[in-house]
Order: sequence, then structure tokens, then C-alpha cells
Amino acid sequence: MKATEARLLDFLKKSPQFVIPIYQRTYSWGDQECRQLWGDILRTGSDDAVSAHFVGSIVYVEKGLYSVTTQPPLLVIDGQQRLTTLTLLIAALANALDKLDEKSREPVDGFSPRKLRNYYLLNPEEEGERRYKLILSQTDKDSLTAIVGNLEQPKEQSLRVTKNFALFESLIDSRKGDLKAVCKGLSKLVVVDIALNRDQDNPQLIFESMNSTGRELTQADLIRNFILMGLEPQLQTRLYDCYWRPMEIDFGQEAYSTYFDSFMRHYLTVKTGDIPNVREVYEAFKSYARLPTIATAGVEALVSDIRIFAHYFCAMALGAETNKDLKFAFHDLRELKVEVAYPFLLELYHDYNAKVLSTADFVAAVRLVESYVFRRAICAIPTNSMNKTFATFTKALKKEHYLESIKAHLLALPSYRRFPSDEEFRRDFQIRDLYNFRSRSYWLRRFETHDRKEHVPVDEYTIEHILPQNEALPATWRAALGPEWARIQQTWLHTLGNLTLTGYNSEYSDRSFTEKRDMDGGFKASPLKLNAGLGQLDQWNEDTIKARAAKLADMALYVWAAPVLPADARIAYKPKAAPAAYTMKDHPNLSNGTLQEVFEAFRKQVLALDPCVTEEFLKYYVAYKAETNFVDAVPQAKRLRLSLNIAFAEINDPKGLCKDITNVGRWGNGDVEVSLASLEELPYVLGLVRQALETQLGNGVSA
Repeated sequence: MKATEARLLDFLKKSPQFVIPIYQRTYSWGDQECRQLWGDILRTGSDDAVSAHFVGSIVYVEKGLYSVTTQPPLLVIDGQQRLTTLTLLIAALANALDKLDEKSREPVDGFSPRKLRNYYLLNPEEEGERRYKLILSQTDKDSLTAIVGNLEQPKEQSLRVTKNFALFESLIDSRKGDLKAVCKGLSKLVVVDIALNRDQDNPQLIFESMNSTGRELTQADLIRNFILMGLEPQLQTRLYDCYWRPMEIDFGQEAYSTYFDSFMRHYLTVKTGDIPNVREVYEAFKSYARLPTIATAGVEALVSDIRIFAHYFCAMALGAETNKDLKFAFHDLRELKVEVAYPFLLELYHDYNAKVLSTADFVAAVRLVESYVFRRAICAIPTNSMNKTFATFTKALKKEHYLESIKAHLLALPSYRRFPSDEEFRRDFQIRDLYNFRSRSYWLRRFETHDRKEHVPVDEYTIEHILPQNEALPATWRAALGPEWARIQQTWLHTLGNLTLTGYNSEYSDRSFTEKRDMDGGFKASPLKLNAGLGQLDQWNEDTIKARAAKLADMALYVWAAPVLPADARIAYKPKAAPAAYTMKDHPNLSNGTLQEVFEAFRKQVLALDPCVTEEFLKYYVAYKAETNFVDAVPQAKRLRLSLNIAFAEINDPKGLCKDITNVGRWGNGDVEVSLASLEELPYVLGLVRQALETQLGNGVSA
């Protein structure tokens, strides 16, 4: 490696050409970064006391070690964003100077339009691509060369390149011809020129460790570079053109930068069964790529597989699906925001694509996922466990009976992961505040469009409170509701029975029910299914609100249907318990009269904490599990030594009975230890155990 400090303009002038390798991300600086650079240049150029302004490093590589006086193109490893942005600024400055009178066209020595172009933008004696100082990758290349060469923009423009060029044009125009500070600021910019030797330096490690002053690299940027950077140029180009570029096109310029990191996280979850931390996707990918089976198959097999699953993801998450029924089902999942289910659905899509899963069964499976997520939201069941539920779902599949095994697994999920029953869902749907519900447009639309073949433009309607929201309720409404009108309004205002859709919201206002019913566009004339029956009612009060809610809740059981499976089929999918290797008899201390009584009371109450809790006798202790062990009991001569699987800092222990055993060798799992020796201590200790369980169920399985 060779590093030297250099004036940016001198560096550009001496360099023959910069080329952005195909594996680099596209140009990504936005308005904020451009304006910050512009402000730095103006401040530097306006203050004669400031001699230089550092803008970062330019890291490049070529065969052998060399300086910028050599002729081969320099492959940029880091610094693309700054180089591109400054090129756009210099191009905009040259164009602006062209428009000034001849005396004003060189406000600072060396800054005439011709010199700006021939020194910093072009190689004037060269032709073709060699004519340009900076060659970007993909669609960015054509847009930048069009700007620098004063050519017409291509049909497929780079939005970032063209927008930022237009921004600099407007910023320069705002100076009204006073461009000395801009020129002086540019002349003071300093970079660190870092030349790498391919034979001695590892570009990938250097790329990872660069502390860029620009926009942070995404996990997807790092992954793409990890795959392509070390390959021979011809293989790089082929893999990029055949696999990676088609993925970028499928996603689109904006969606690629927004969604690709998420896709890679879902992809790794499918492949490994583990959910990577959102900020550690790159590290998880490197570990996966280095697995013997993946490494042996080769880089092309890996990038081909990523491209296949990216196609599935775009179909589901970006609306690219072509099958009508699946397209509608995926649309509903997106509106409900069910990204958590994508790892499971990606595997289903793979089997659907391989003809292992039929279209009808795939649609049914997607609808079951939708019902599962929506019912849980209505029943206010915490969502933390759903990541783990969907990440491990495919382990339960019996692909010879695909849909049946999905239903069986959903029905067998334990309490905190449960698929809410019809009774629970129906009850909670009637009383839940659905107006302030995150997905209120979604549930109203699903009600209206369920089992309808004709298009209903639900987006053109607005939500209507039949009983108005106005706290100063008009006298006609108070009379209709009776003396308890305030309680009725407060209790039922935002609930299922009182909400509907209308195109006449402003006309309805706070009118009485009969006026809303009979007016032009009123409930009697409404074509919407949600308003069916309202035109036949004579009054609107607590009883009619509750009656309508019950009717709609009955409908909801079909819109968001639960899986149905005969009892014998459910039993067939129930996992067979392995014979216990150890029993209570293997723990002689539990035969002690006093300790036996304490243990029996303890186990009874721990098992009663939640239906998902299981008990397992091991050689040295007794484990109690939900997701995993939350408390382990080690039988000793006169006490149970309990290990709680919770961080010591998180335990609420007013009596100070707990010990911090973090990194201390003990039988059992967890960082907290507490003793239980008598029945009198049990209520307090059980409160500590409950904290460990709730931490696991509430937080321990989140993203």
C-alpha cells in the first residue's frame, strides 16, 4: 500500500482514468450529502485563512504498485461517491461559466470552462470510453458521460446522477455569476491518494475496514463486493451480468437500496434457520458462504441461488407476481406488513416454482399466514415471537402433505405463539379500537372485497363513524342514545359495529342516523357490503351497534379463516415424545421430605405459568422450558438452587436474594442464581421465575 496526501484537482489532472468496478454499488449520494459538500466548499473558498479542506480518501487498485503518473485505468475501491459528486459539480460549474461574458469566464486562474473539462473531466485526445476521466458502472455510466460530454441523456437514466447534477446547477445559478468562492474552495480540497498492490494487499479487507466519510455501505454492498471482488475480471463481468445485474433490475433503483438488505436477511434465515441481526447480515453471509457445502459448490452456484430467491422476493414484496390469486394474496400481506413471514414464504415459493406445491395450496397457505398475523393483532398478542415462528416453520413441514402439515403446525403452536381461536378472535374483534388500529384501511378493504369478483375502489372511500366522534354530541344523538350517551359513545365509538366506509363523509357530518340513512348517497343507497342492513334500521344505539358488530365478527371468521383439520390428522402430526433418559428417581435429594414438598409445590406452580412450559429431568438438574430453558432447578441436600435465564441487570429483586453468576461455572442455564428452601419463600421466588419466562416470551425471540 502506498498513501500520499494530494490536492484533489492535481490528483484528477494527473490520473488518466478512474473506473468503478462492476461489483461496486451504484452512485447513492442524495440531496443532503451534496448540500453538505457544497457548503464545505463555499466556507473554505470564502475564508483565505483556511488553506485546505480534507474530503476523504481515494483508494484504487491495479496490477502492481504504482502512482497516479502511470497510464492504466485506476479501479476505485473507495471514494466513488466523492469522485462522482465532484465530477458533477465541476461539470455544472463549467456549463455555468460558459454562459458568462468572456471576461468573467475564468474567475480564478485555471478555472475556465475549457480547462475544467480538459483537466478534470475529459482526456481530450482520447476516443470512446477512454475520453472520460471517470467511468461509472451500470446506468450511472451512461448518465454521467452524457452530462460530461454534453450528450442527450439515455432512456434509462440514473436518477441520482441527474438529480444531483440539476441540484448543483441550481446552487451555482443562485450565486448569480459570483463563482470565485466555488473555484477557490475546489482548489483547496485535499484527499489521501491510496494505491493498493493486488499481489500484496487484500482489497476486500481494506474495503471492509475503510472509515468512509460518505454514506454508510449497506450490508448488500458488502455482500456483492465479497462475492465479486476477488474474482478474475472476466468472471466478475459474467456473474454480474448474468445474475447480479438482473436482480438490481428486478428491484429497481430505489427499491434495491431500500429492500435488498432485508431480502438478504430473509434469504439467510431460509438457508440457515437462524435470524441474523439486522446489522450483522454481512457477517452472517460470510459464515454461510464459507460452509464446506457452499464453498465446494462454487461462487456461481451461490450467486445463482441468490438471484432465484431474489426473484421470489420481488414477486411477494414488490408486487411483481403474475398469477392473479397470488398477486392479491401478496398485496394483502404487504398492506398488513407481514415481512416477518417472508423466510417461510420464500421456501414455499421455491417449492411452488418446482411444482412441489400447487398454486391453490400456495394461495391457501398465504391466506393462512395472513389470518394468523391479523387475528393475533386483533387479540393483542405480542408479536415478538413471530420471527422465530416463521424462521423455524419449515422444519415442521411434511411436503408430501404440504398444506395439511401447515395447518397442523399452526394449530399446534403453543399459547404465546397460538393461532387465535374463532371464539377469541370473534370476541376481541367486536370490542377492539379499530379506528386507531395500524391496519384499519386493510381490514375495511378486506371486508368489502371478500368473495367479490368485481373491482371495488375502496381507496376512494373514507372511514365513517356512524355514531359521530364529536364530544359535543348533538341533541338528536343524545336523545337517541338515552341518558348514558356519553358512556356509549366512549365505549363503542371506534369499534367494529360503529365503523363503515362512505364516499359522503363530509355530507354526513354529525347528522342524525335517519338523515344519514335517507339522504342522497345515504346508507339506503350505498352499494357497499359493509353498509348492508343499515338502510333497514330505524335507530342507532348501543344495541344496534353491538348487533352489527356481532354480525360482522361472524363474517370475519370467513374472511380471516382458521385452519380446519380433523382431530385424527392433528394427532398424526403431533411429535412423539422421546423416552425420558432421567426421572425424579435419579435425584435422591428430592426424596427428602421437606425438599420433596417444596419441589412438588414449585414444579406445579411453574408448569401452571403458561401452557407452553415443559419439564425435563436431566442428569444434574430439572429444566423448565418455553422457547428454551428459563429456569433450572438443581436439587441439593436442603434447598433447590435455581438458575434463572435472564440478565442479572434485568431482574427485579427488591429483597436482594439473587446472585450474579455471569461467567461462573454452574449446572443450569442463566446468569442469575437464587435459592428455594421453604414453602414460605415460594411466592417471592416464583415472581422471579415469572420474570425469566416473560423475558423469554416477550423479548428473547425478537428481531
